[in-house]
Amino acid sequence: EEERNLVLSRLEAAKLLTVKREGAALLEIDAHPLLREYFAVTLRGERPDTWREAHRRLYTHLTTTTKDKPAPTLDDLQPLYQAVVHGCAAGLWQETCDKVYNERICRSGEFYSTKKLGAFGADLGAIASFFVTPWRRVSPHLTPADQAWLLNMAGFHLRALGRLVEAREPMRAGLEMRVAQEKWISAAIDAGNLSELELTLGDVKAAIRLGETAVAHADKSGVPFQRIGKLSTHADALHQAGERVQAEALFARAETMQADRQPAYPWLYSLPGFHHCDLKLGGAEREAWRRLVSTVGASHLAESPSMRDVLAECAAVGERATQTLKWANAANAALITIGLDHLTLARAALYAAELRGAPPPGDHVNEAVDLIRRSGQQGHLPLPLLTRALHRAVTENFDGAREDLDEAFEIAERGPMRLHLADIHLHRARLFGLLANRPAKYPWASPQDDLAEARKLVAACGYGRRTAELADAEAALRALSG
Repeated sequence: EEERNLVLSRLEAAKLLTVKREGAALLEIDAHPLLREYFAVTLRGERPDTWREAHRRLYTHLTTTTKDKPAPTLDDLQPLYQAVVHGCAAGLWQETCDKVYNERICRSGEFYSTKKLGAFGADLGAIASFFVTPWRRVSPHLTPADQAWLLNMAGFHLRALGRLVEAREPMRAGLEMRVAQEKWISAAIDAGNLSELELTLGDVKAAIRLGETAVAHADKSGVPFQRIGKLSTHADALHQAGERVQAEALFARAETMQADRQPAYPWLYSLPGFHHCDLKLGGAEREAWRRLVSTVGASHLAESPSMRDVLAECAAVGERATQTLKWANAANAALITIGLDHLTLARAALYAAELRGAPPPGDHVNEAVDLIRRSGQQGHLPLPLLTRALHRAVTENFDGAREDLDEAFEIAERGPMRLHLADIHLHRARLFGLLANRPAKYPWASPQDDLAEARKLVAACGYGRRTAELADAEAALRALSG
């Protein structure tokens, strides 16, 4: 024991071991991670059968001792995430995919871990275990269907975590495999996800093209749910391009199909419903901004839609979102679904208040930010942050508005999420450069620089939806400067 303690003391002094004692009793020894890694590599290379057997025993222990719960927390799922790593290292690829990751972590299509817990990071770590070369090649020991599924899952998770450029390759590879396998439901889902990815990255033309592809695959599947969802994906891409009439026609077609499919739920809901409401709020959004900036001229106001029309727009959207939020809460829907309904309600109420000249309500704004943050989907988080920045600025909380804009910029720049970046530059110029009660000091370079950057992004991305708003802001800044 004396010799052992001497060895432990020397290794601890060299920072190779962590030794935990209670008085004279030895409780725990842990090796430095690099030391563990060294012996792991040595064992795997020199005694591969022993390596696999050790992982198999750990896999068996973790899967048999972990009990499934009705509503597990992320901590409850940690042993299963560890089991995925050990199962794949043991060579139990298919069993681990089917029995642990799909059935117990994702809950066979429920996607519990991400939809309820927002655990995209933990999930991606598990998914990585199935890859031979991240994010290009999945283990050939898995079925072709599961290989394609995991490629798209990897892309979807990378996108949710804000790693958009990395997400492209696995998503494209997964889509190609689904088409080759003639799995049209999955191909429609994959093409829709890739369309949304390209849209966030700022390639609006590619998003429209992939939206059309998604609709075609959904039509081949014959599944009404997929046809509705992919029509809405295509419509949203067209809306961002500024093709409002075409987008509205596709949304109307999707909603007619939705009413036929579920008469008790006649409106589009979840992400399709959010996108539809986003389009419907377009007129009110532009008008609210035009009335917020202090120097919009009378000629511009004369061109505006009538106050009655835009207020009716806000009321109709508020009615929709109130109803879809009730449906979402009753169905215990995903965090992102509930968060987007709160965001729609916040925007509709905020625009209506600005149009009436009333104090802007704070209802739903913080709920939207909190729920979408908790959902783990980074690509959606700039939207509620921009809405809250607007609310904070018009209530003269400019410090808070700046915090929201800076956080949104950090997320969008990392992506890169070029449509969000265009919106952020536009918001900065309007809130801190054009509001009547704006701060004396502009927090960034200048409103001219922000509008110039917004114009470059709008042109490069084909972000036609913002063309008119950008022109309004530029006109207001010229009037202010001259």
